Amino acid sequence: MTTVGVRRSSRLGRGGMRRLAPLAAVATAGALLLSACGGGSDSGGTSKSLTFWISTVPGQDAGWKKMVAQYEKETGVKVKLVNIPYDGYATKLRNSAQANSLPDVAAVPALDPIWSNKLIDLSDIANNKTNKINANFVAKDSSGKVLSIPSDVTASGMFINKSLFEKAGVDYPTSPDKTWTWDEFIKAADKVREKTDAKYSLTFDQSPSRLRAMVYEMGGQYVHADDSGKFSVDAATKKAVNTFVGWNDDKTMPKSVWTSGADPSAMFQSGDVVAYWSGVWQVAAYAESITKFEWASIPTPAQPVQASDVNSGGMTVGFNNNADAAAAAEKFLSWLYEPDHYQALCEASGFLPVETGLNPKYPFKSEAAQAAFKLYNESIPLYDPISGYFSGAQTNWVLKGKSLADDPTKAELGKAINGEQSADKALQNIVDGYNQQVGG
Repeated sequence: MTTVGVRRSSRLGRGGMRRLAPLAAVATAGALLLSACGGGSDSGGTSKSLTFWISTVPGQDAGWKKMVAQYEKETGVKVKLVNIPYDGYATKLRNSAQANSLPDVAAVPALDPIWSNKLIDLSDIANNKTNKINANFVAKDSSGKVLSIPSDVTASGMFINKSLFEKAGVDYPTSPDKTWTWDEFIKAADKVREKTDAKYSLTFDQSPSRLRAMVYEMGGQYVHADDSGKFSVDAATKKAVNTFVGWNDDKTMPKSVWTSGADPSAMFQSGDVVAYWSGVWQVAAYAESITKFEWASIPTPAQPVQASDVNSGGMTVGFNNNADAAAAAEKFLSWLYEPDHYQALCEASGFLPVETGLNPKYPFKSEAAQAAFKLYNESIPLYDPISGYFSGAQTNWVLKGKSLADDPTKAELGKAINGEQSADKALQNIVDGYNQQVGG
């Protein structure tokens, strides 16, 4: 069975989860269910009406609602905003594609080969210099056609227990222009642990994305395909992964996270861990949940590469239902990505923008959360293009009808941390898994 991995964004559910949607099940679905909330006679529309599908947790759709209302007021165009439950969203899009009843605009978690040939080209929006959209994170096909633009971006980031650092008298960087290396960070975190009797220096999400970010920052490309589509790892990646496995010594890092799935976020929130390598979506949660100590986001280490693993929080697309509808969809999206409108969307929805030069004002009461969003908004434009490699690779795989349904990273490195195999052998097994699933 062919499957497509889709990332669940912070709007679709906290935690950056991946889900696997069975394509074969969709392909054999008999009934094409067309409910009143999407498709049907009002889909496609004219220049005076649009259908816009999203999938987000109720209460986190404030930005979309705000912008739709503003667009209707300014233009007189009616926009029917439909919030579809995540678990049925991919299926509904596929069924609607087969019934020629796609919405005009959608925010989707991933592209799908079943409907990707129905997308309008968003190049004029993505390449509009006024919008300052970060080109590293838009999805293109081999011809250069822009298939989607992120509604927002997410990235890996470092959280520290600020109270422990201050208690130990250890300094840390606060600006991405003057960050530190991973070696310097680990040395400082170990020093804080020793001076404060904290349990661990660092917890590190059991996540391929988090590992990719660290490898990028150490100058590697992680598992990377050449022009023929064959995957391999470079020397810098081998060095970085060996270093990572070595950190799992139950002092610097707990072995239990990568070997038995212990919760690194809970460890950090206990106050007994110096730092936590996770995703930026933790900011909103920590603004409310951490009260027993002061925390802070700090710049991602650069050794020497300033990078992260950046993904789309959601992918905004337009469908070519007919000429009038396609023109109306492009007009709406062009309006949405105008900097003033897009900033308003980011502020209301708590998005990190894909456009540079914005200064969103978020409604957090927590000073740490406000500082964290400011830091990431300053950092993302500085990241090396490698930061968007995996997101772009996923798009290319989908367009070829392939997907990395089972990333071997967690299982193979867990064995290395447990001493069952070397880090180099784990990497070879990971490369083999990539070649088998998405190579060529």
